[in-house]
Amino acid sequence: MSLPRPRRVVVLVALVATLALLCCGGGVTAVLLGGLTDDGSNKVNASLGCGKGGPVDPDSKLPRVRSYGAAQIRNAAIIINTGADLKMPPRAWVIAVATAMQESRLTNLGNLGSRNDHDSLGLFQQRPSAGWGTPAQVMDPVYASTKFYDKLKTVEGWETLSLTEAAQRVQISAYPDAYAKHEPVATQIVNMLADGAAAAVGSSISMVCAASGEIAASGWTLPVEAGVGSGFRTASRPTHQGVDLIASRYTPIRAAASGIVSKVKCDEDHSGRQTCNVDGYPGKGGCGWMVEIQHAGNIMTRYCHMVQRPFVKEGQEVTAGEVLGRVGTSGNSSGPHLHFEVHLNNDRSSAGAIDPVPFMREQGAPLGGDG
Repeated sequence: MSLPRPRRVVVLVALVATLALLCCGGGVTAVLLGGLTDDGSNKVNASLGCGKGGPVDPDSKLPRVRSYGAAQIRNAAIIINTGADLKMPPRAWVIAVATAMQESRLTNLGNLGSRNDHDSLGLFQQRPSAGWGTPAQVMDPVYASTKFYDKLKTVEGWETLSLTEAAQRVQISAYPDAYAKHEPVATQIVNMLADGAAAAVGSSISMVCAASGEIAASGWTLPVEAGVGSGFRTASRPTHQGVDLIASRYTPIRAAASGIVSKVKCDEDHSGRQTCNVDGYPGKGGCGWMVEIQHAGNIMTRYCHMVQRPFVKEGQEVTAGEVLGRVGTSGNSSGPHLHFEVHLNNDRSSAGAIDPVPFMREQGAPLGGDG
């Protein structure tokens, strides 16, 4: 299978508004909010392209990515190009890159002797004895990627599954939950190597930016279609740890990405009372009816001021776009809206909070039509 001709390389960069917060987080923080590349590039945000420019040629000059060498990034480019050649949508590219990150760190591994898992070889640790192909075939990155995509296509509804579930259906790994942690960085790599393709509609090959209610290849979508009212840590509200999305009462609130519901509660007001089934007011204190979800990459999202008890329970797995509850004005609220927060490192405190506007823009699901 021939690879495409050279195309332009676009590098995802940090957003200035979030740089001040990097000191507060670790691990995935620097990756999600910039700092993924080592070359000091300061070019246009790749997510604006939504994949229209196509994947870069693996044999062209590729961006450098921290903790990954040139050969590893070239392998990622081959995985993406193979997916494009097979007419697989960009969500598949993110899944494939994340899977190879877990299985081989994007390294075309040969026989590791006693350290080998049976006869596993190549980028996806495919086993010749299990019918993936001959040793020579599975050591060919294009062949190995093709086999991964072919198997993914047989998984019913893979487009709407969480990344870790889709990958596990293909790989049948002894560590089925291990893929999830690679999703944020895989998203950024796909953006870098394919003109922001992770911001495109994940289930389509049209390379059109995800619109309201559509799930991007990154796996993220809008919690509500609404304009942004009060912003993150503004001069007038320096302790406002999220953004207010102004929507009418009973508007459905959707999970911004797949994950596990970690908290459902009626947040107490300043007096310690739980009075969430009535409208709140400014100064009452508390979040009202709220939901928190833990996502891949130790990201947590919070949804506040629901009109009634949420539709989900703690410990429940939810998919991107699943309805969690409805917009209301319970708790410390002056009118119907969704208060939406994003936290890094699963840190529920204000130290973990980041501005949801640039974060969601990077995921291809800009809030309030931003970006």
